[in-house]
Amino acid sequence: MSVQPPGRDETVVRYLLERRAAESPDEVFAIFQQTEERWTRQELLDRTRSYAAALHRLGVKQGDVVAVWLPNGPASLLAYMAIAYVGAVYTPFNTAYKGSLLEHVIGNSGARLLIADGRLVDRLGTVDLGRVEKLVVVGDESPDLTGVEVLPESALSAPAEELLPLERPIEPWDPQAIIYTSGTTGPSKGAVTHYLQGFTSLTGIPARKGHRYMLVGPMFHLSGAGILHNALVNQGSVVMLEAFSTQTFWRDVHRYDITSGVLLGAMTTFLLKEPPSPADRDHTLEEVIMVPLSDDAPAFTERFGVNVITCYNMTEIATPIVSEFNPGVKSTAGRLRPVFEARIVDENDTELPAGEAGELILRSVHPWTLTTAYHNNPEASARAWRNGWFHTGDAMRRDEDGNYFFVDRIKDAIRRRGENISSFEVEKELLAHAAVRDAAVVPVASEYTEDDVLAVVTLVDGARLDPGELIDFLQPRLAHFMIPRYVRIVDKLPTTPTNKVEKYRLRAEGVTSDTWDREAAGIVIKRDRLAARAS
Repeated sequence: MSVQPPGRDETVVRYLLERRAAESPDEVFAIFQQTEERWTRQELLDRTRSYAAALHRLGVKQGDVVAVWLPNGPASLLAYMAIAYVGAVYTPFNTAYKGSLLEHVIGNSGARLLIADGRLVDRLGTVDLGRVEKLVVVGDESPDLTGVEVLPESALSAPAEELLPLERPIEPWDPQAIIYTSGTTGPSKGAVTHYLQGFTSLTGIPARKGHRYMLVGPMFHLSGAGILHNALVNQGSVVMLEAFSTQTFWRDVHRYDITSGVLLGAMTTFLLKEPPSPADRDHTLEEVIMVPLSDDAPAFTERFGVNVITCYNMTEIATPIVSEFNPGVKSTAGRLRPVFEARIVDENDTELPAGEAGELILRSVHPWTLTTAYHNNPEASARAWRNGWFHTGDAMRRDEDGNYFFVDRIKDAIRRRGENISSFEVEKELLAHAAVRDAAVVPVASEYTEDDVLAVVTLVDGARLDPGELIDFLQPRLAHFMIPRYVRIVDKLPTTPTNKVEKYRLRAEGVTSDTWDREAAGIVIKRDRLAARAS
């Protein structure tokens, strides 16, 4: 098999953006639901070049890390495009981050420039900003931060004529982004992704040219940013929606002529639970990527007339396992693509026979299609790339026919409502409470598929703790999706002889009769909605 990678004109955002504008300048590329703006390909290129010139004014050079802390909308899309246009490295932060977790990603990124939504910047006043020298605030807010030059949103616009030439062409193997994945055995890690990795991930899933993609995933995840790259590669367009909504899903599909989308976790279940309607097939949606593959996938296709495909992916890899459309094998994640090698191994990296579950490890035939490192974290990079293979940390099995099936997470990550949660980071904040002696966080089954979060804690001698008080303590410290639904107070956590918590025992026990449920207590925690700003 040839190992010659595709060229820069096929893979690199800058050159794709210029090609698409030259091919059909008046074609709509982006529609924003919140502001109802529509940008053509040429308008996007013009706005990107102006923004890119402003980045040069701000001192950004090719290869620099630029941090972005923005909700979905025109501002986040433009930041993604312009940072790529100058050959810098797009480094987004989750808009729910705060406190020590926010401080960690800022410090680890090493970014000197941070572009942030004004409604978030008050969180910066209590954290160490690392190497950040300049903060551009999107919006009317003007925070007072010591040691940082705070600039208004107008600093992100400059005459395109001021654009500086590239130091060298942007290559497919250049870093495109640093995406922070949830920490499992330590703080969140910044996965360095490359243009060729993004291209390989996208081309693993068949797509016709000209698709209009539903963009619901946040731009700080590949589920959002990857859709933009996909639209450029496949000569398509995107509709950036505020959020997934069962009630408005089909209305939005019809209104914006959406043809392709992604359904994660319980989204499929929610849509199927809606009452049948004569309008169930009155829409433009042709296909969805459904992850994981729901047992209700055939019913979804039958009812809505939409083709379903599934896959296995994570930030660090490039969709190595993909199914055919409307797979007939229940619960499959798909089959291995020819450009990848995969093994399912035990704890010693010894390959296991078909049918046995073990950790999935990967290599690629093509270079630069798996993350090469975690940013500023050589220890984590070495652990992931043991013995020349990338270790996914996920348990899978493979049948005799080559179908792969996801089994469980070897690592202690939790998947809740489409978000990955680090048990380590939740435990750290639980331990910050004066009454908590020890804590373990594990996933428990949710009625909506995926996981809910159970915190099992022990108390310091003589202390008393109301679970509701603990939730109040966590709210300003954790993102909304990380806050446990269940709290259980015990005398002692189960441990090994070396004092490691036996989390498998806690998972097996699950929600016991003495477990407190905040939803049953009437405590509902919702995410802060940040409406997109008009450009």
